[in-house]
Amino acid sequence: MAKHPSTVPAKPTQDALTNDVLDGLKKEPKELSSVWFYDELGSFLFDNICELPEYYITRTELQIMHGHATEMAQHIGPDAALIEFGSGTSLKTRLLLDRLEQPLAYVPVDISREHLFTAAGALAKDYPHLHIVPVCADFTQNFELPQFIRAAERRIVYFPGSTLGNFDRRQARALLARMRDLVGKNGAVLIGIDLRKDPRILERAYDDSAGVTAEFNINALRHVNRELGADFDLDAFDHLAVWVEHESRIEMHLVSKRDQTVHLGGEKVRIGRGEHLRTEYCHKYTLDSFSELAATAGLAVKRVWMDPNKLFSVQLLEPARLQ
Repeated sequence: MAKHPSTVPAKPTQDALTNDVLDGLKKEPKELSSVWFYDELGSFLFDNICELPEYYITRTELQIMHGHATEMAQHIGPDAALIEFGSGTSLKTRLLLDRLEQPLAYVPVDISREHLFTAAGALAKDYPHLHIVPVCADFTQNFELPQFIRAAERRIVYFPGSTLGNFDRRQARALLARMRDLVGKNGAVLIGIDLRKDPRILERAYDDSAGVTAEFNINALRHVNRELGADFDLDAFDHLAVWVEHESRIEMHLVSKRDQTVHLGGEKVRIGRGEHLRTEYCHKYTLDSFSELAATAGLAVKRVWMDPNKLFSVQLLEPARLQ
């Protein structure tokens, strides 16, 4: 599940946003970008999702960090510049910072300027001796680091959570290759990767019994209505989470309860009864399949930390050495 507001694009024009939504609604199947999950209510709902008994990801990654952050910091070594994709105030980031030996700097990268500087400011209060260098950028595109960061001997990209799973294979490979270029030959990538498991566990995680994830999904329509003047009937859709075996991913859909017409940007979009609107997909990897993906981006898996039930992993990648 997308958990980083950093995946939300910078404020484009309303016309551009409208055209993007319309383009998705004209696809087969229809799609709505998961960036629409995250308004104030959506962020609140996601925080609640992370506390649900069915949603294992957040607490499992925290369990791994509590147990192994010291060893991760030892692998990273002293004087490193830690570059986090998606600015974090989370406990995971702090657990790592607390254990790093004399880090050169912490560089949160986020496209949402307000979120970025709020997060950086909160960390600055708690880590007054740490050089914090916020960079406002879209980490899925090329961006420039300050010169002294680029000159650091050891650069580490930190990408916690399971956000890589929200990218298709081509996009994920491109993002991993961008990380490799950013860290250089002496750097590394520390990344959270959700693992394949019993589909029933996944379906429960993305369709909880309390209905919080369903409301989170429906909220994307509420957000589009408010921002773009659409007229989605929120009561005319059901939430669905479905495992797609051949893609190794869980998908979140909104399913139309009836034939309906939605008005947006001067256009009419007809949605049939039972028609699906896909709002998100989350790829799940085996250790081997992720290692193979990383290799196509020029990265080699050097260390894997997992919880006892092997639900989730934090993996250390380094640039592959030419033989």
